[in-house]
Order: sequence, then C-alpha cells, then structure tokens
Amino acid sequence: MIIEQLYTKCLAEAAYYIESDGEAAIIDPLRETQPYIDLIQENGVKLKYIFETHFHADFVSGHVDLAQKTGAEIVYGPNANTDYAVYNAEDGEILKLGNLKIKVLHTPGHTLESSCYLLLDENDKEHCVFTGDTLFIGDVGRPDLAINNGLTKEDLAAMLYDSLRSKIMTLPKDTIIYPAHGAGSACGKSMSKETFDTLQNQLQRNYALNVELSKAQFVESVLDGIMPPPAYFALNASINKTGVDQSFDQIIHRGTSRLDIDEFERLSKQDDVLILDTRHQQEFKDGFIPNSLFIGLGGTFAPWVGALIADVNQKMVLVTDQGKEEEAVTRLARVGFDQVLGCLSGGFSTWLSSKKPIDTIESIDPSEFADRRILSKYKTLDVRKPGEYETARLEDSENKPLDFIYDHVHSLDPKQNYLIHCAGGYRSMIYSSILKQHGIHKVVDIKGGFGAIKKEDKIDITEGVSPCSLSK
Repeated sequence: MIIEQLYTKCLAEAAYYIESDGEAAIIDPLRETQPYIDLIQENGVKLKYIFETHFHADFVSGHVDLAQKTGAEIVYGPNANTDYAVYNAEDGEILKLGNLKIKVLHTPGHTLESSCYLLLDENDKEHCVFTGDTLFIGDVGRPDLAINNGLTKEDLAAMLYDSLRSKIMTLPKDTIIYPAHGAGSACGKSMSKETFDTLQNQLQRNYALNVELSKAQFVESVLDGIMPPPAYFALNASINKTGVDQSFDQIIHRGTSRLDIDEFERLSKQDDVLILDTRHQQEFKDGFIPNSLFIGLGGTFAPWVGALIADVNQKMVLVTDQGKEEEAVTRLARVGFDQVLGCLSGGFSTWLSSKKPIDTIESIDPSEFADRRILSKYKTLDVRKPGEYETARLEDSENKPLDFIYDHVHSLDPKQNYLIHCAGGYRSMIYSSILKQHGIHKVVDIKGGFGAIKKEDKIDITEGVSPCSLSK
C-alpha cells in the first residue's frame, strides 16, 4: 500500500495518490495532469479511479482530462450531478483498489455533494480518511458556498454538524485525517499549517469536533468571523460541474506563446485585455507598463488572481520573468483563468529597451515611513485582513483590506497622499497597482510591510485581542 500526499503550497491544496497491487487512484487532482501520469508510469500501475470529494470552488480539477488520457473512472458521492460521465457512488458503498477498499461517506455540509473516502487496508482496518473540505486540520469547511434551493448557510452548517458526528467522529481514534487544504486556503478560517493528523488529536484540538458543542453552538462557531467567499469560487465550482471547454495542453500552448513588442502592445491596448505583471514586487515598483495589474508569482498568486479579477473569461497578456511563462499560465489555469493570449517576449526588459513609457511606485523603508507618517498630508492605509488589523496596528491607520478594494477604491481621493502597507509587502504592491489603474497616483509603498514597521523603535503599535496571525 502506498499513500502519497501531493501538496501544492501556493494553493494550499492536497491531492492524493493511492496504490495497491498494480492499481492506483488519484483524489482531487489539480488541472495539470502530466505529473499524475508520470507518477503512474514510473510505478508501472494502472489508474483505476479518480475520486472527487466535491465540486471544488477554489481550483479547477483535472479529473476530466485525466480520465480521458488514462481511461480511469471519475467517482463522486451522492448528489453530484455533472454534464460528463461519472460514477455516482452510494453512501456506504465500497470500491476495491488492489488489496484495499475505499468506502464512500456522504458528508453534506460544506456542499451538498461533499463526500469523504475511508480507506480500509489489506486487513480491513480503517487506516485513513480523505476528508476533502468537510474536515481540515484545526477547522472545518465553510458552509456558505452552496446556498440554493431554499437552503441557508445555517442549514448547511447544521448538516455539517450531523455529518461530522455521524460519519467522522465515530471512526477509530487512530484513523489518519487527510484533508484537501491547509493553512492559507479560503475554504476555512483557521486551518493549521499541518497537512494531516490523527482523529484522536483533532478531537482534542479542533474546536468544531468538541463533543460538548450543541448543534446551535456549532453553527454559531463555524459562521463566526467567516469572510465573504472570493468571486471566483462559484465560477470554479460551475466549471467543475459542467467540465472545461479547453484541454490544459491547449491552454499552455497558447498562453506561453511569445509576443513581440508590437503584437503585445496591440493586444494590450484593446479594451477587453488586461496586462498582468507577475514579477517580484520590488522589481515591479522600479518600473512597469502603465495600467498593469501586479500579482507576483512569489506570493499566493492564483487565489489573489481569483479574488481580484472578477471574470474568469478575462483576456490577458502577461509580463513575467524569463523562464516563468509556463508557471504563470499553469497557475492561472488552476483557478479557471484560461484566456491568456501570450507573454511579452523577453519580459519587461524588452519594453524598457524600446523606450516606451513606464510607470513606477515609490517604495520606502520603515525608517523613512516613521518620518513621513507624522506629516498631516499623508494618510496610512493598512490593507491587511480585518483580523490582522485587530491583532496589532498603527493607531492612526485606516483598515482598507485588499480583499475588498473594489468596494472602497472609488471613495479614495486622487489628490491625497497615501502610505500603504500590508504584512510583508506583497499585498500592498498589488493594492498600489490597482490604485494606479484607478487614477490614484500619490501612493507610497512601505517595504517589508507591518513586519518591518514593528521593528522601528520610534513607531508605536496598538495591540488588539484578535487570535488571527499575521500573514503574507
């Protein structure tokens, strides 16, 4: 028996590879299929099943492509109605994989079709359970993504309470929990950095599995402090339900095509085409193509793309570091952004050498920030999440979270000077680039963000009581 967790840190997503006696299964595959095919071929086994725990909202699954390339069967639990061929297993049904058995546990709550897969080893012992977004390490899946047919988030949270207590918490205490996500995913609010654990530990440490919680208390706890889901969640779930229009290979081929500067400029001037710059924030601030959106590959790239670009059908051209073209297109495709028209050949240096207009963003050290912030003409914007702001902040700062920038950007004054910071400098540069797109140019980014600001002795920090930790 082989079980391998295939963790993708930038998405905080875990797929799984299971192998027994010449047969293999993949659980919750990402969009790109070749890594799974390589793994299967290296091990000399046949892919029998592709298990899906639910209609993922935060990434596009590669299950349809993978099934077409390997002949494997796509398996969902109950209530999963798709536009392509799948096997809908019944609750409690057992499927054989080599010398192993995989039992389907229907666990509605995160979504109505959510199911977990319990693996029974060669001796029929409960070895581990793949919980998808039903149960995380330290948290449970948010219950506000499948509100329809008259159901409320409270209804779904109550379903989740029942699912956990009837299907998961009754398993042997040494059962290993393998979730679909870890810390950083927006599918939960307080996930651990650990990516697996035993049920026994989770019964002791996970607030949602507290046996003393009533259903009403559970519903209140799960919904407390939950932020609105990113706009792309519903779009990705729909894609996973209906299937993709293009293969991943086609998307990579078109998206990574090198555009000479004339073609790049022609495309970028079209009203429906976005320039997305994926370089490091410190490179971006020194010079970029006017009206570009910055979202760097060095951070949580795909989730921020999904959160800030409203339409997955948005056409775009990319500015990347040389050699990073395929990575950028791949990570965009993972969250359903398939309309990349190409990349600027040679990257930003090509634009720079052509003597075409560029824009810049001023970035200063926290020591200089300490001097500037006392000037009345500056306003300080803290673009971190509300929980981070409540934990520790500058007393005279305003909390304007990047997550909700389009709700408040039009209320900002183009004549005002703004000092902008996040936790480490990544989000503040994204924020600054969006302000530039909206005609607000008097922006100054704080290098190193709040983490660097705290180290300055002459800057006073106001401490709060929120348990949220600083994030990058």
